[in-house]
Amino acid sequence: MSFTRGVRRLGVRIGNWLTAEEGRRLLSGAGNASPRERRYYAMLAVLIGCGLRRAEAAALRMEDLQLREEHWVIADLNGKGGHIRTIPVQDWVKAGVDAWTEAAGITTGTLLRSINKAGRVWGTGFSPKVIWGVVKRKAKDCELPFLAPHDLRRTCARLCHQAGGELEQIQFLLGHVSVQTTERYLGCKQRFRNAVNDRIGLEPNPLES
Repeated sequence: MSFTRGVRRLGVRIGNWLTAEEGRRLLSGAGNASPRERRYYAMLAVLIGCGLRRAEAAALRMEDLQLREEHWVIADLNGKGGHIRTIPVQDWVKAGVDAWTEAAGITTGTLLRSINKAGRVWGTGFSPKVIWGVVKRKAKDCELPFLAPHDLRRTCARLCHQAGGELEQIQFLLGHVSVQTTERYLGCKQRFRNAVNDRIGLEPNPLES
């Protein structure tokens, strides 16, 4: 298992991260057959794909999903501390959201809603605590028992960075005021072998020396 357990640095818990393979396993474990399973997938997709906090996912509304520059986004999300940001939504996340809303018959209002024992969608949403329970249950099913919802946000940040994402853009995505907070989410360690400044285009040409 390559799941990265969290550590403490200077007394601060850094968190856990999934690899891309483990993230796919978690999403595949959510399934896409019944409305309940489709809701699970949509929930996990916006957490790990868009880096949302639990409270942000719980408050997400259909009207928040908009097209900007021919790309789906969660527009003008009012996040922690009142900081407003717009979050790109990948095609696979949007497809998962659409599968859930079509099955649930949701066209306006809160995206994630309760389902009763008869399988009927009801109410106007639920608390972030419900999301905690879903993530923990699905993580346990995938043999990732230490995973928490906020670890999916950290995973989103690290996978963006590993895919070549710029630190500034990841900061925008997560809505961090401080770039130092974003750096902690990435959990990066400084490399001295193949260091970042080894080849930056200023090296003398060996043939000219």
